[in-house]
Parts: sequence; C-alpha cells; structure tokens
Amino acid sequence: MSKNAVAVLEPGYANYKTEEAVLEHHGTAVVAVKEQDDAVSSLKDINPVAVMVRERTVSAAEMETCPNLKVIVRYGVGVDNIDLDYARGRGIYVANVPNYGAEIEVSEHAVALYLAVQRRIVQRDRDVRNGQWGIGEAEPIPGRFNAVLGLIGCGRIGLEAAHKFKALGFKYILAFDPFLDSATAEEEGIELVDIDTLCAKADVITLHAPLNDHTRHILNRDRIDLLKPSSIVVNVSRGGLVDEQALADALNDGRIFGAGIDVFEQEPIASDNPLLQCSNTVISDHTAWYSERSVGVLQHNAAMEINRVLQGGVPQNWVNKW
Repeated sequence: MSKNAVAVLEPGYANYKTEEAVLEHHGTAVVAVKEQDDAVSSLKDINPVAVMVRERTVSAAEMETCPNLKVIVRYGVGVDNIDLDYARGRGIYVANVPNYGAEIEVSEHAVALYLAVQRRIVQRDRDVRNGQWGIGEAEPIPGRFNAVLGLIGCGRIGLEAAHKFKALGFKYILAFDPFLDSATAEEEGIELVDIDTLCAKADVITLHAPLNDHTRHILNRDRIDLLKPSSIVVNVSRGGLVDEQALADALNDGRIFGAGIDVFEQEPIASDNPLLQCSNTVISDHTAWYSERSVGVLQHNAAMEINRVLQGGVPQNWVNKW
C-alpha cells in the first residue's frame, strides 16, 4: 500500500478520479472501504495518512488502528460521526466541507418536500394510479396565503431556503439561530425569535441546524405539541434534530398536517422507523445535498483539505482546533 494511502469509508460515489487528480503529486492511492467491510480491520490493512468519510462513524477504535493518520475529512458539513476529542488528543486534523454549493440543492429539496406534502402529490399519484379520481375534498388541503415560515438554523442553506419560500408567497419568515446577527436578519426580512415562539407561529418549519449536544431533539415532543394543526415539518439537515417518535405520534393523531423528511436518526432508515407508517409524509434517502455538480465540487474540496495537510499546512475548514 502507498505510504500516502487515503481511505474512503462508506464509498458512495461513482469513482474517485477527482480525489486522485488532486492528490497524485503526493504519490497517493485512494482506497475505498466497502460499506459491509469492518472499518477497523480494513483501516489497519491500509494504514492511511488520511480518511475521508460520509456518514460512517470514525471513533477512537478506528483511529487507534491508523498510526500514520494525519487528517480526517467529512464529505459534507456535520461531524457528529467523528470523535473530535480523541482526534484532537492525537493531533489528527478533522475538517469538513461546508462550501460545496449544496445550499442550492438542499434548499430546492426542502421546497420540493414541502410542495409534495402540501399538495399531497405522492398520495394523489398513488390514488390516481389505483383508479381513484376527484378525491380532493375528502383530503382537505389548507391554503397558505400570507403564510409564516419558521427556520430552525439560518446559515447559507437556511437563507437560500428563505429566498425560495418567499418566492412561493410566504409573507413572514421567522428564524431561531443564535449565530444569525440582527443586521443580516433585518436585511433579509427575517424576524429572530425564540424556538417556542417559532413553533407556535410557523405554518411550515424547516430545519437547517447542525447536530450537537445543544440541538439534538431540538424539535422535541413539547415543541411539536405547540405546532398548528395545519403545520408541516421539513427536515433536510440531520435526523437527530427531531424526536422521530413524537413527530410520528403527532402525524398519526392528526395534530399536524404533514412532514417531509430527508434525514433520520439511524441511516439507512430502519424498517421499524415510525415515520414510515405516517400518512401525508414524504420521505427521501438523505439526498437533499445531491446533484452531479455538487458531488464534483464536494469531492474536489474534500481532497484539497488533505492536500493542504500533506503539504505541511492546516485544513481550511479545521473543526477540532487545538
């Protein structure tokens, strides 16, 4: 194996020619570890200087087996699947890739999920194919005139979502985000509110926050109970932001109108996940970020972080600083 081997955990891309092109001057071999293969034993055999990962866990056990490991790069933004403290203690850089332009794709997906739920598109498609017609009044659809959008998290993706929902006619945009400054909020026509106020007032809630100890189950049972009967929840961020059982209970009891969910606490989604049995719920497979364009940029930018470290520098998006 190359002395500068790079291991890719949980491969999911068509190929790794982009990474190889960026790193070829280091004599690097990019080695994909199959999803069904044990990560610890595979990494021991590869002995990589760098690990690239999507959703798979990189704990102390995985890092302990890699004595030459210098850097871990997360394909994407969230790094809750990586043991940052252990990496810091070993002097292993951890970087993410927040700037691959997926705010366009993710915000589009949020709108697509909203519209599919709002207009009952999936149900209508199924019913018409099964010979039913003219059933609209049997399944009422609330109007959204002068509607209120609630953003939980309002960074690049949240702001892009706000623009798109405004174009759909949403008149009021509320946001809960401790890191959004008031000047930007005012410029964007966004009202900063506390989380409970947002839940009580919003017609549609979209989640765009990172997952950490402060945000896990930020949409919990108590806050779901604050939602309007006509409200829709859209999650295109991280599954752990939502108490899935509480959301499923509200959907099944008819206490909220619907939900569009792209991310889950356990992925791939478990067959007994309660959201799979909910009515007026549209589900996708953590694909909001994806387009051919975004994948190419993501792979290139991830490889550039490794390139910086192998050249003796530090990652541009270094998340576990010491």
